[in-house]
Amino acid sequence: MIAVIEEDECFGLLTSTTVGRLGFVHDGRIEIIPVNYRVAGRDVLVRTRDDGILAALPTQPDVAFEVDHHDDLGGTAWSVLMSGRVERITADEAEAVPATRRHIVWAGDERTMWLRFVTERIAGRRVRRPRG
Repeated sequence: MIAVIEEDECFGLLTSTTVGRLGFVHDGRIEIIPVNYRVAGRDVLVRTRDDGILAALPTQPDVAFEVDHHDDLGGTAWSVLMSGRVERITADEAEAVPATRRHIVWAGDERTMWLRFVTERIAGRRVRRPRG
């Protein structure tokens, strides 16, 4: 059974985990990169390196962000897919967001560039495996 997740619940689900995926076009190919993130209102904040592949995202017209969760034993899953654009923000702007003070980047602390994913569209789906 598949059900649509309402917009407010989609944003709520974003706060339940800290790893998502950014999707974009790079050199004519689709790239999907896992990232640690934090939620700031209806935006997603990501830290990256100044010379990394994600540093060019503010020049991209369309970027996607996706988060999901599945429970194999319980037979349930959900997925939230967002589309929008990315802006670079200053460290001071990022520091003003309480959630970023506990932002831990798994890939290392040399990631000092902050990016804000600005949501233009969000959609979610929940799936439940039939019992029996």
